[in-house]
Amino acid sequence: MTALHHPIAVIGGGLGGLTLARVLHVNGLRAAVFDLDASPEARSQGGMLDIHEETGQAALREARLYEDFLAKVHPGGEQLRVLDKHAHVLREEADDGAGDRPEIDRGDLRDLLLHSLPEGTVRWNARALSCRALGDGRHEVTLADGTVFTTDLLVGADGAWSRVRPLVSAATPAYTGVSFVELDLLDADARHPEGARLIGGGMFFALGDEKGFLAHRETDGSLHVYVALRADESWLGTIDFTDADAAKSALLTYFDDWAPGLRDLIAEADGPLVPRSIHALPVGHRWARTPGVTLLGDAAHLMSPFAGEGANLALIDGADLGRSLAEHPGDTEAALAEYEKILFPRSEETANDSARGLEIIFDPSAPRPLLDMFAQFDADRH
Repeated sequence: MTALHHPIAVIGGGLGGLTLARVLHVNGLRAAVFDLDASPEARSQGGMLDIHEETGQAALREARLYEDFLAKVHPGGEQLRVLDKHAHVLREEADDGAGDRPEIDRGDLRDLLLHSLPEGTVRWNARALSCRALGDGRHEVTLADGTVFTTDLLVGADGAWSRVRPLVSAATPAYTGVSFVELDLLDADARHPEGARLIGGGMFFALGDEKGFLAHRETDGSLHVYVALRADESWLGTIDFTDADAAKSALLTYFDDWAPGLRDLIAEADGPLVPRSIHALPVGHRWARTPGVTLLGDAAHLMSPFAGEGANLALIDGADLGRSLAEHPGDTEAALAEYEKILFPRSEETANDSARGLEIIFDPSAPRPLLDMFAQFDADRH
């Protein structure tokens, strides 16, 4: 029996892997993308993303999808509110349409990328179990259903717990000291009007005591809220998240002296509460050039979300790798070396920003350091 072979195999069908496949496609090259989800609709894709001009938007231009992206952005999504624990509004910015970081629903962006690819590019229900080097830059991948294939170029776009990363690096993500509990308030204007007024139309921070609420309004009118705390890594395991009411009660004990409107964001949550431990790879994570394999997105540089760059980096990583491969036909190693030369310093700088952002948001005197940061941005612009 002839073994399955794919010249370019991408493990992971998130934003980075799909952008890579799209940029290859517009340059006349084809990749096979393998994703563990059973279908494109298998799970929620998360909340809103602000797409940055120099990274995410540049990637979408490279993918020839920029105009389609603009048609899907969320008007008003660049609004900003910063509050303290007593719900005093300390900074407020309107979205006048002149900003350079338009907001889009992550699911809409993923759909845009998926629909831009030839049918059959993404193989669903294709979870990679193991990857091994065969020599001469070739690799073998075994999927959970027993399928085995070989490839000339293996790209790990498979996120935090990448199965491809061990081929190039022994690094593993470490807990950052911060945990999230993710929740939603549905049909907010009608069902949760006070929460809707509190959060506003865009990004929202309410901070203090090394914890707080990070939230935004979604395109469907819901409010997506992250309740965030500095906590031991074991803390989330002490809460029964299978019982939403019990989880709410447990979480509310950490906000006893916070404003009632902020506490209500927890008390009125619809549906389950979802725990999230925040992990990161070491700042400056990089690897020696390894024939026939590379990484992008969280697989390459997982960081905390406090620079707002995770999705943007995945997009630009995919675009840069696709362009490098197109510009070096027949010389994969030259393409990978060129790509990683761009990747490593960019991701190190952003990981440093993320680490600093975590300290700013969870500083004991927050939200003052965040307000100072925004004030410095204002001064730099002028």
